Amino acid sequence: MAVGLPRAARQSRRRGQLYVALAALAWSSAGVLQRELTVDTPTQLAGRAVFAFLFLGGVVLVSSRGKVVPAFRSIGPSGLGVAICTAVASGSFIVALNHAKVANVLFMQAVAPIIAALLAWAALGERVSRRTWIAMVVAVLGVALMVGSPGSGGALGISVSLLMTLSFATGLVFTRHRSDVSMVPAICLAQLLVVLVAAPFADAGSVTVRDLGLFVLLGVGQIGLGLLFLVTGARLIPAAEVALITLLEIVLAPLWVWISIGEKPAAMALVGGAVVVGAVVLQATGGQASERGETDAELVTKTEEPAQEQIPLPRAG
Repeated sequence: MAVGLPRAARQSRRRGQLYVALAALAWSSAGVLQRELTVDTPTQLAGRAVFAFLFLGGVVLVSSRGKVVPAFRSIGPSGLGVAICTAVASGSFIVALNHAKVANVLFMQAVAPIIAALLAWAALGERVSRRTWIAMVVAVLGVALMVGSPGSGGALGISVSLLMTLSFATGLVFTRHRSDVSMVPAICLAQLLVVLVAAPFADAGSVTVRDLGLFVLLGVGQIGLGLLFLVTGARLIPAAEVALITLLEIVLAPLWVWISIGEKPAAMALVGGAVVVGAVVLQATGGQASERGETDAELVTKTEEPAQEQIPLPRAG
């Protein structure tokens, strides 16, 4: 069945993989941009989320042809789950970096595909192919090579890192559960939640004109476009595959730092990055049958992008 997938299903899967890869590309710019900011963590979170909210709100406004309220109502309870999970994952990632070793945070992030696979299997019945399991294990080993021993960041750091991973994986499962509905309003709502939580602790007076420009780049490009590509791609491919492809962020982030400021990664980091990329390529180039065991006809129906609430995506590049 994997070899004989209909052309429409194969094309839909390729689109999903491309969108998620573009999400990882957008997210990977965070290291280069955020290290230039001169403000504290709450101000970073609030400033970035404000512009992400405005950008995503504009996408919802245009795609719904002004019918914003029905667009937000359409996400239902699953959409609220996506919003909460996305907000928690975004905030806890920054907090984790401040209270745990970077290696610990990245290693937990690499475990996300396995957690997503288990949650999707339990909640949705999505079966994971042998190729996907092999790719996930290889990817985790690659990240381990990149960061060395995950070590310990203390109880708080480990707890927040785990919360980040669980929230991200759960959000993917919610998105897959309602693949017939656009979750762009949900991720827009998530950014509003981040603003409401972080703003009371932010110091607006410390923001410079340069910081403001960086907030625009982070909010629109890094978070806004990244999440837009993610929820679009997550409707087309299984949760485990989505989380696996997002690991490209871990590989690309140090690459941009190397190119921009000449901060060369260690040789073992390059080796580990190559292993992660190899794992993603292994999964992406393999034929894949339906994760729930449907017939080819059913698979075509489920993997085609839903006709309602089409979201116009910006062209890559």
